Amino acid sequence: MKDLKNKKAIITGGGRGLGKATAIAFAKEGIDVAITGRNETVLKETVAELEALGVKAMYATFDVSDYEAVKPAIKSLVEKLGGIDILVNNAGIAAFGTFNDMEVSQWSQIIQTNVMGMYYVTKEVLPFLIAQNEGEIINVSSTAGLNGNASTSAYSASKFAVIGMSESLMKEVRKNNIRVCTLTPSTIASDMSIELGIASKDSEDSVLQPSDFAELVLAGLKLPKRAMLAKASLWSTNP
Repeated sequence: MKDLKNKKAIITGGGRGLGKATAIAFAKEGIDVAITGRNETVLKETVAELEALGVKAMYATFDVSDYEAVKPAIKSLVEKLGGIDILVNNAGIAAFGTFNDMEVSQWSQIIQTNVMGMYYVTKEVLPFLIAQNEGEIINVSSTAGLNGNASTSAYSASKFAVIGMSESLMKEVRKNNIRVCTLTPSTIASDMSIELGIASKDSEDSVLQPSDFAELVLAGLKLPKRAMLAKASLWSTNP
């Protein structure tokens, strides 16, 4: 089992939900964490929680869909962290509507954030990992990226794309000792799922929780260097 203490991680969308749960789990392992997001107040609150766990923690406020904002922010975070070992591409948005009813601008923004945002951040982090010939990239897709459903065309398209991009990247960078893992969780009671009305705050006994997701991420990271969790789906035991 790999020791993760003193590793350096960047988590996009790290202020709440799955990102925050993962950041807290990382901090408990002694990993220094940088989180990103669009709400500075939320990011500051989460950083305070992380620092209370005894690790170096910081944040950057930017939209992953804006490449010109991503470039300087990632460079600055890597410098302040003193390096980068782990990238968790968690930032994403969701909206549901029929193919004809959803506005073109909203459809496009889902693709721009969930696909291009992940591409932009990874593109800026990857040279650091290649230079040190080691690293971890965890890309968050969804079961919606495995099967499409009515009224999920934009979200499913984005998450299908994440899987294809991640699998291709994984095969490119294995030679650089970089492990790329694609996660496809089913419904988790995250802030976003609750806001969309597909999960409830009172569903702890029946629906996956953000901490369950964080445990899966840690399990993959702790595998011996000779092993790689290339992809994994996380499901609730309740039908």
